[in-house]
Amino acid sequence: MTVPIARVASSRYRDAELPLRFCYVAPAYRAVMANSGRPREFLQAGIELIGAEPAAACAEALTVLCKALEATGLKRFFVGIGDAGLYPSLLNSFGVDDAASQAVLRELGDRDFVGIDRELAALEITDEQAAILARVPRMRGAKVLQEEVAEPLNSSLSGIRAVVDALPSDLAERMIPDLGRFPRMGYYSGVVFEVYDPELGEPIATGGFYGELLGRFGMPVGGVGFAIDVDLLHAALAGEERGETGR
Repeated sequence: MTVPIARVASSRYRDAELPLRFCYVAPAYRAVMANSGRPREFLQAGIELIGAEPAAACAEALTVLCKALEATGLKRFFVGIGDAGLYPSLLNSFGVDDAASQAVLRELGDRDFVGIDRELAALEITDEQAAILARVPRMRGAKVLQEEVAEPLNSSLSGIRAVVDALPSDLAERMIPDLGRFPRMGYYSGVVFEVYDPELGEPIATGGFYGELLGRFGMPVGGVGFAIDVDLLHAALAGEERGETGR
């Protein structure tokens, strides 16, 4: 729903006082493989926060997201948090052309590390550059934020750190920095996040910051939002409940 809301905001609320806050519960649709057993239509619940300072906006969105999930009774979830702009910036700084970059980013979006290594081996870059590109997607955990790194890694880590530091301590503990996190939606350009629960192998909720999407509709401000897959949330809650009754 991010793109439709961006259109509405840019056409009907262009002169409104910022920031703008929207929320929704609506059906959404996705492409699925034949015979996968997954429905094309599913229910989403989410928010969009438009026109606020990026770090503060991301912290507010993550707070709303975590509090909403806690209110449903979900207990064991955690949030993987990364930067959508990091890996494209690295590829660009190493002079990788657009076609080759897209091939690498497809593998990154699928979290296919074998595929990433295969695509990196085909690039005309130095061994040192290839090593950096291979290492970054595997950088994960709280210790990542303490590392001293060069640009553009430093800017990405600073951005993630600013968001985590702005969260209440109990919510900050749910955050797991993950530099290999790259969203499939191409409009994200900054901090991105996904919610996972040990009971499921796919994200319950996804979201992040988009800096240029609204500008395409004539409203040059950034925004941040998230969407919860309500069906997956129910599945995670049921799984946690089974786990508790089985103890």
